[in-house]
Amino acid sequence: MEKSNTSKNDILEMMKKEKMKGMGGRGSSSGVSVKGKAYGTEYTTLHESGNIKFVRYNDSKSSKTPIETMTNRRVYVTIDNRDNISAITYYDEENKRSKQIDLMHPHKNMIPHTHHGYLHNENDGAKGAANLTPKEKRMVESVTDKWYNRKSK
Repeated sequence: MEKSNTSKNDILEMMKKEKMKGMGGRGSSSGVSVKGKAYGTEYTTLHESGNIKFVRYNDSKSSKTPIETMTNRRVYVTIDNRDNISAITYYDEENKRSKQIDLMHPHKNMIPHTHHGYLHNENDGAKGAANLTPKEKRMVESVTDKWYNRKSK
């Protein structure tokens, strides 16, 4: 995938339009979210396998994905309140969200599908979300195996 031409200022402008209050919301770059929550308190870690962390958002029944991480090359798997895998989120070299595989809801009749971008889909192609690549399909299979077999070890 090619590098985005979206600058940090473009992202900040988009965030202003979306009424977001800056970096760190559902993330960690500042150590505090826009809601004033300290890093590590917005999510509960349910399971870890290598550099993959399975988390659940604490503040609602909806499953929001982290937008930033403090751990290089971390992959987060967001689990909903019914123990289903909701999303797999990847981060770039600056620990900002760069790609998200959504597993629970359709996008233009695609389920699962992938979005590209920090905010969510600003780097998607003209069609919007994309179908999963073979590599992404393998990741979904691996994550699914790790999640549903975690208790058998």
